Amino acid sequence: MSVSQRVTTDGQLARLLQIGIVLEEVVEARAHHHYRSLDAELDPEVEALLEDAAEESADHRARLEELIEGLGVDSIPFDEIESLVDARYGRTRPEDFDGVLYDQLCNEETAYKFYDDLIEAVTGSDAAFSIDREALLRTLETIRNEEAEGVREVTEVMERR
Repeated sequence: MSVSQRVTTDGQLARLLQIGIVLEEVVEARAHHHYRSLDAELDPEVEALLEDAAEESADHRARLEELIEGLGVDSIPFDEIESLVDARYGRTRPEDFDGVLYDQLCNEETAYKFYDDLIEAVTGSDAAFSIDREALLRTLETIRNEEAEGVREVTEVMERR
């Protein structure tokens, strides 16, 4: 299942939303990883950025889970979704970046791109879903916009350094 395909069934939509959930879990886990790996003298601005990213990811997961519940389809096994996310989005590890901020920027950009592609796949489809299309798109657009804001915030912090 690729986001570049049009979404034609509730099952496909559920799988893509589950990919979003796992992607958000990755973002949250990496933010926590960085938070724990940094010195006790953590820069307050970076600390706040990482805390906000983790909280935002938890909120995004809850919104996506609510959408999936509305679809009323069987859940895809977590291991299957996790391997899809790892193959498509998990090619890098936190240690692959020159610093916390570069990794966080990559995470925010990846999430933004995923939601942007998902919105395009949904709008490019004429399928009828079990959930309201407009509500689905509003939720996805809100999440995408929050990811875009995250990209801006990380970039601003990087520019001040």
